[in-house]
Amino acid sequence: MSEPYQLIIHSGLVVDGSGNPGFHAAVGVRGDRVFVLRGDVSQVPADRRIDARGLVVAPGFIDAHSHSDLVLMVDPTLEMKVRQGVTTEILGVDGLSYAPFDDPADLLRFVRMNAGIAGHPEIDYSWRSVADLLARYDGGASVNVGVFVGNTSPRISALGWSDAPADGVALDRMRGIVRDAMRDGALGLSTGLDYPPGSHADTDELVALAKEAARFGGIYHTHVRYALGDTYLDPFLEALEIGRRADIPVQLTHFSRSVRATYTGGAQRMLDLVEDARTGGLDVTFDTYPYEWGGTRLVRLLPGWLQADGPDPLQERLADPALRDRLRAELADSAAVRQYVVSRPFADVRLGNLSEPAHARFEGWNLADVVTEWGGDLTETLCVLAAANPGATFTRPSPHAMTLWKFVCHPLGMIASDAVLIGAYPSPRAYGCFARVLGDFVREERLLSLPEAIRKMTSFPAQRLGLADRGLVRDGMKADLVVFDPATVYAPASFERPRELALGMSYVAVNGRLVLDDGVLTGATPGRALRGPGATC
Repeated sequence: MSEPYQLIIHSGLVVDGSGNPGFHAAVGVRGDRVFVLRGDVSQVPADRRIDARGLVVAPGFIDAHSHSDLVLMVDPTLEMKVRQGVTTEILGVDGLSYAPFDDPADLLRFVRMNAGIAGHPEIDYSWRSVADLLARYDGGASVNVGVFVGNTSPRISALGWSDAPADGVALDRMRGIVRDAMRDGALGLSTGLDYPPGSHADTDELVALAKEAARFGGIYHTHVRYALGDTYLDPFLEALEIGRRADIPVQLTHFSRSVRATYTGGAQRMLDLVEDARTGGLDVTFDTYPYEWGGTRLVRLLPGWLQADGPDPLQERLADPALRDRLRAELADSAAVRQYVVSRPFADVRLGNLSEPAHARFEGWNLADVVTEWGGDLTETLCVLAAANPGATFTRPSPHAMTLWKFVCHPLGMIASDAVLIGAYPSPRAYGCFARVLGDFVREERLLSLPEAIRKMTSFPAQRLGLADRGLVRDGMKADLVVFDPATVYAPASFERPRELALGMSYVAVNGRLVLDDGVLTGATPGRALRGPGATC
């Protein structure tokens, strides 16, 4: 007689992640594996049974673009994600990976520089390699973790924080770093071509690094160079060129964020670009978030020359009165700034994560009101806020709300939160991304079928990332599971109340262990480090 299942979930509708219609069956968990059980299971031995009558049983959701890199190290239960059904977090995105770093001082500088996206907790920063970083997460979080190697860390190791072009020696050094990262388990190469110093890389440099990732079965996961050319299609044309030249699959991340009402053609021309590239033989897909609110670190509003050479020179420049006039002139004539002008400059840019006690009252204010409060000088206000609050964030309208659904529903798009989790006023997608797809796009608006929505959050990202044993409810697959009520799943998080937890998830299992049990967090940390197909360790 075979050993009993530790868990049987019976009487629910199994939506298995493939995109096929759901079916009624039981799901058994033995060890960290899942098995589909047909017929009467009332006599099948099990340590525990869950009656899922009226509920949906599906694979755990994979967030293909997350910024919980450091948050997980101080909040391993990651409740805001688990209550959405997320069982796997993909980190190191936007070129901003926390490994590898040979020099401990560079890692600490990077942590400070990126504090407005991932925070700056007081933890032990003693890891160096991708293998070291993955070991930190393995068995220490409620969710699984996979990581990309960002182009920023190899560039810092080879060239420091400057904007110098990469010569042959530097390029060889960067190639070697990417190779080592891929052997350690990285899923591919990520870029964030708006964030210095990674943004200093030219196309040739990125092609060279992408080729190394391709050798190990990785993908090119890119936050494109949004200021390039027409700032509309040209940034994505560069990404597609890199994919073709490096012979590597391309993932255009947070693809919908570029659409603004001023662009002739809007969403459709962008989607046509992807479809045409695929017709031409390039393996390209994208992810998107189902909200019209974006967010990132406050210093993103400052020009590159001010941020050059790392966080210490930035602080010195912010304090230098002689540089204010130059900055003032550039802000007045900056295309990057003009996109934040609605009725008045920065009226829809909401501040968050303000650590300076004297500025705490401005948490949740829009930047325009702080400018008014401080006498009307935008430049002075930005410099003072950024200098005193290195981890400051902002949230603002991002994708064009009228066309967002086209990206969410497109068959080449998967769902990813791209959520800054820190501060009192993050984007609501941090707390609602996956639940909003199920509640709004599936149930209320009927823009997506339930099987297709679940495919976009499970098997599709698993396939893209090379996670061969995740993303499906199928015999022998890893037992990452969610059980939810399709009639009540809902994301109450809003722009005004962004930290409202998602509703409707009853059970979440990671590697066969419940991390959410009848709506209650268990505190278990069964998450594993997930390594890419080229890993040798």
